[in-house]
Parts: sequence; structure tokens; C-alpha cells
Amino acid sequence: MTDHLLLLNPDWYDDQGGPWFCPAGSVIEGVLAFYPKLKDRLQITRLDHPRPRPAVIDLVGEEHQSCPILVLDGQFDWPAAETSAATGRRFLQDEAIIPYLAARYGIGLPHP
Repeated sequence: MTDHLLLLNPDWYDDQGGPWFCPAGSVIEGVLAFYPKLKDRLQITRLDHPRPRPAVIDLVGEEHQSCPILVLDGQFDWPAAETSAATGRRFLQDEAIIPYLAARYGIGLPHP
């Protein structure tokens, strides 16, 4: 089993216009660019913007469709992770993902 990272593709449109990209996702994409070894260690899925997002729902339920989201494989304990009531899977969202990646995979942290 592998930690599963789900990100939104850029250049999407919604009722407010566009093209848009996800600010929190762009931070995670930057981390992936800085540390390409993560791409070999994580399962990464990029999704289109519109909801529902079946790939996310299958993992953590309908209530947690916001991306980026990292669904943990359960091999590394992380007390800050949330638990899905729908599936029991543990996950992190947005920039809460970065400290986990640093602890588990040995990458750097953002400067305070």
C-alpha cells in the first residue's frame, strides 16, 4: 500500500470564470518539483475540478472532496491526520500534507 496524493489539474473554469488553478495544490506541486523522488514513492492522481470527484469519494467519502488530499497508507502514524467517517481512512488536506511528507520521506520543511 502507498500514500495516495490527489491533486486538481490546472486551467479549470467555474461559475466565477477562469482559467483557475488550486493555490494549495500549487504549493504541493512545487514540493513535488523540488523533491522528484516523491513521485516514485507516492501514488499520485490528478483530477479535473468539477464535483463530484468519485476517486476522492471512494477513498474518504463525499464530505472530503477538497484537494489536495493525501490518503495515508497506515504504515506511518500521524496524529494530525483526520479520519473519514465514511471509510475509516486517514487523510491530510492542503498544506498539512507537507509536514507529513517531511517526516515520512525526509524532505525539507518550509522556512518559518
